[in-house]
Amino acid sequence: MVTVKSEVTLREVTEDTVRSVCELAVKEEQNSYVAPNAISIAEAYFSKDAWFRAIYADETPVGFAMLEVQPKKAEYYLWRFMVDAQHQKSGFGRRAMVLLIEHVRTMPNAIEFLTSVVPGDDCPQGFYEGLGFQLTGEWDNGEAIMRLVL
Repeated sequence: MVTVKSEVTLREVTEDTVRSVCELAVKEEQNSYVAPNAISIAEAYFSKDAWFRAIYADETPVGFAMLEVQPKKAEYYLWRFMVDAQHQKSGFGRRAMVLLIEHVRTMPNAIEFLTSVVPGDDCPQGFYEGLGFQLTGEWDNGEAIMRLVL
């Protein structure tokens, strides 16, 4: 049984787990902020720069994260991040982000970690700010860019 004390880990998505990861979904009002996991996984398989993992609480998949990793350019970007609606507000997202930040810190030439947010009422900007990300003032395709200096 998943509890707020469950251990949070990042795990590869496998042929045995892909369906359960694809079935995870954010709250309906959050749908405009993040693509479904099936789309993200499909995009990852066609991108040489994608790195993705399922977020687990103990043995239960509770979310998904995908990075765009370009070590030669020293660019690391949180491309997708979601926690399933029934597991939000449990601390799993924050703990998963700490793991992602630690992972990016180990990458070659990593000096910053970027992400973006679509402005709106259910926007995750405050969540990212709580982790140390700050708005840069830059925009890309209607999304505000945020930066965490590593």
